[in-house]
Amino acid sequence: MELYKTHYSSPIGWIEISGSRQGIQSVIFLDREPEIQAEIPPCLSECVRQLDEYFREKRKSFGLLLHPAGTEFQLRVWNQLQAIPYGETVSYLEIAGKTGNKNSSRAVGHANGQNPINIIIPCHRVIGANGKLTGYGGGLWRKEWLLKFEKANTLPGLFKNRFE
Repeated sequence: MELYKTHYSSPIGWIEISGSRQGIQSVIFLDREPEIQAEIPPCLSECVRQLDEYFREKRKSFGLLLHPAGTEFQLRVWNQLQAIPYGETVSYLEIAGKTGNKNSSRAVGHANGQNPINIIIPCHRVIGANGKLTGYGGGLWRKEWLLKFEKANTLPGLFKNRFE
């Protein structure tokens, strides 16, 4: 299986996308500017297009073939993350309950932190039971930005225009 990579410049920094014909394997934030490739590999172009639509407020959910590598438990957690609606948050405790063990909040937190496909598998939408933001692989400031971005885009059009 040949693995391809490309990069996307988002409002919150560079994103590296990797995947194959089997699906997207990772979407991670970079803390440095990458070497830009002249061409986007065909198996990654749809991911780039959908991320661009997301950041331009034209997309609230993703329709991509995903192929993350993880344990059975991690895959169950990541599957639950994809069910969190745009602009909403849930707690680690809630995700733990949905994976079949309400006492596995710490394990859910660890699986959340190992999520290789940021934004598309929306681990940024998981917060502490006390409502506070907790760690995020891309940096807590990005998590806060993404949550505010999504929340602002769920406001009815009448109110949204007041903030522009």
